[in-house]
Amino acid sequence: MWSDGAMVAARREHETVVEPLGFDDVRRLDSEVGPRWVTWSQHTVRHLVAAEVRLTRCWDLAAVHRLAVGGHRAEPQAVWARLHGLPPPAPIAGGRSDMPDLFHEHDRFPDPDQPLHGDGALHAGWSDDTPQPGAAHGEAWARLALAAADLQQRWIAESGSARLDTTARSESAIELLCAELRRDGLPIDLTAAEQLLSNLIGPRPASEFDLAAARAARDQLVLRHAPNGSAFDLRSPGQVRSLLRRVGIEVPDTRAWRLERLVDAHPLIPDLLRWRKLERIATTYGYGWLDQYVAEGPTAGTHRLRGDWDGADGAAGRMTATAGLHNLPRELRSFIAADPGHRFVRADLGQIEPRVLAAISGDPSLIAACSEADLYLPVARRLAVDRPAAKVAMLGAMYGQTTGLGAAALRGLRSSYPVAMAFLDQADAAAQVGTDLFTFGGRRVPMWRAPATEFAESDLRRQAAARGRYGRNAMVQGAAAELFKTWAVTVRARLAGTESQIVLCLHDELLIHAPTAETDRVAAILSGALAEAAHRTYAPTAPAALAVRFPIDLAIVGSWAEAKS
Repeated sequence: MWSDGAMVAARREHETVVEPLGFDDVRRLDSEVGPRWVTWSQHTVRHLVAAEVRLTRCWDLAAVHRLAVGGHRAEPQAVWARLHGLPPPAPIAGGRSDMPDLFHEHDRFPDPDQPLHGDGALHAGWSDDTPQPGAAHGEAWARLALAAADLQQRWIAESGSARLDTTARSESAIELLCAELRRDGLPIDLTAAEQLLSNLIGPRPASEFDLAAARAARDQLVLRHAPNGSAFDLRSPGQVRSLLRRVGIEVPDTRAWRLERLVDAHPLIPDLLRWRKLERIATTYGYGWLDQYVAEGPTAGTHRLRGDWDGADGAAGRMTATAGLHNLPRELRSFIAADPGHRFVRADLGQIEPRVLAAISGDPSLIAACSEADLYLPVARRLAVDRPAAKVAMLGAMYGQTTGLGAAALRGLRSSYPVAMAFLDQADAAAQVGTDLFTFGGRRVPMWRAPATEFAESDLRRQAAARGRYGRNAMVQGAAAELFKTWAVTVRARLAGTESQIVLCLHDELLIHAPTAETDRVAAILSGALAEAAHRTYAPTAPAALAVRFPIDLAIVGSWAEAKS
């Protein structure tokens, strides 16, 4: 891939195109011919998106590789090695990357006629993220991509999974969306952000002295409750426990949920919880965060919060993002604001995890409960408990919690929804013995099992139990992520040709930035795309799941904070 053009491999039906293309050529072919472009990873697409070229569809080799093996690694050398039965390449220096970041000097500009080592492994220097002299390298690189795509598609055909090909296409498309999210960014009112931070953590510090003074002022919010003459470091859990002990409160740890139960025990507790929120904002989402991740937007006076996006984490396949985009404190959402003449259309999938459990397990009783807008009400009636207990029981079943609040109701789930509970129990049992799991869409979820000689028996039991809890949850989380991403890429396709853009994907929530005149149309697209995604996901192999109702909460707002959460 070069700054002024591209060498891209494309397929339409049985035709193959491998030739040097300028960005205008790529744009024209995508519009007129509609090929499925073959890309090594999202890195390839980033070059195109930077040039305002947005592909309709692709086959992303890295995304499909992650489906097959699980985990993060999916650089071209790892993809090639797996497809040819070769040992995986050595770990990448510095952690995760889809592309090699350190090359041996002799590998930096390999001979375009010799992309492979003698053992068949791909040279480390072969990457479309690295400029290469001449078009011969680009053509050879594109043909390697086509060969890899052929092998991946053969693997899918031979897998016996009727859902894997659909998942591979959806996962590939989500990488296109990730590249666009990275490029477009999330609209932000920078003036409002600066003002809100000033109100919460003080004005922007001009020096290290100002920074230390602001930190001391935050600390004083809590330390004013300490005995005279005492000194405590609020960033040390041990010293916080000592401080609590000095005011008559004994706790085994200082976790937030434990402290929240004690807010009426002493005025120090609510101030300590407040301090923690402010400290997190100051250290993670303060002025340095704005300086690092916020830049000018597409029009004068607008700004965008930008981070990197990945279509799947190394676990069950949920989307991930940097720059705090998936963890932004609610206190700061007010400055995530639409540009003038625009609004946000926010869509949230309600109770998606238990509804997905009903769909993938095929439990007829749980599917029937999903016909109501609030799933927990029919569950509560069936279990003869109140709604909060029913919710805790259902979530506990998916997360492996079998004690505490809702435990009695949890036991009732086994008799009321035996098919769904058996589905979770089977995943739990398989994970405990280290058997890899596969999500509804076919993603491998690797299970690591420690050698028995390295740990005491009690430690092995704890590890097995933890794997079991992780496994039962991964089956639901993974299937929910697959439905969500199919929904997101369907929305992306339906928005093509409009001025509206997806600007945030948050677990089960989509945020669309739309011209005010388009918001009603966008809301209709979101609803229609969800029905389309559910049909595409379940109709071929689990038609009973089509009876599951997936409610969608829609809101048209000026800022993210205005939407219910």
